[in-house]
Amino acid sequence: MRKWLIPMLAGIMITAMAYQATLLATPYALMYAALQKIGDRTQPNRFAFSPMSTADNQPIVRPSPDLSYSTCVFDVSNGPVLVDVAPVPGRYWSVSIFDARTDVAAVRSDRDTKGKPARLALMKKGQQAPQGYEPVVVKYDRGLALIRILLASPDEFPAIDAVRRKSTCRQI
Repeated sequence: MRKWLIPMLAGIMITAMAYQATLLATPYALMYAALQKIGDRTQPNRFAFSPMSTADNQPIVRPSPDLSYSTCVFDVSNGPVLVDVAPVPGRYWSVSIFDARTDVAAVRSDRDTKGKPARLALMKKGQQAPQGYEPVVVKYDRGLALIRILLASPDEFPAIDAVRRKSTCRQI
């Protein structure tokens, strides 16, 4: 039994380290894959406006069929990125900012802005937000801004689409 003790302890230690490495790497790997897939549809720091999700068109895993999605892969390495979200009257909408580790840096919705646009400046520590923008400090250079708009019916999509296309994501 004694001759197996050291190999067993080494195996347990290697297993524990591999488990921790997997826990640390998985969020980055998942977000990297998402940024690559979404980034292929548009330039960095620009919104991509997805069509309504159907069984044949699913840009993300298990999208909600009653939500309209707009995404911006952002990169703050060369300065702040400004996200302006046009409000959609009479509808729930939100903008979420995710960093490269899938952590949520900020969420704002129609309830927070009370009918006004959301104006966020995504930046690294030490950068300055322009006047009129709420600073959102992100820990990593890259990430994802996601706008969701609730629709009561798919028939509303053309009107909602026109409003959401007024939202912008741009580097300053």
